[in-house]
Amino acid sequence: MDCRKVGELIQKLRKERGWTQKYLADKMNISDRTVSKWERGMSYPDVSLIPDVCRALSITEHEFFIACDD
Repeated sequence: MDCRKVGELIQKLRKERGWTQKYLADKMNISDRTVSKWERGMSYPDVSLIPDVCRALSITEHEFFIACDD
């Protein structure tokens, strides 16, 4: 998985919803620093968090992986 693509997807979907990084982080019970790292392409969600990311952003896991595919 490409960290940059993951971050771009998360940021795009978050902004489309008008959410702050903090709002998304609170929704997922993680820190806003974590969301920031994802969006800057410094890391990506642990595989155990993918379902939570998808649920929070109202996308399927399939959509997530297709959008983040190299």
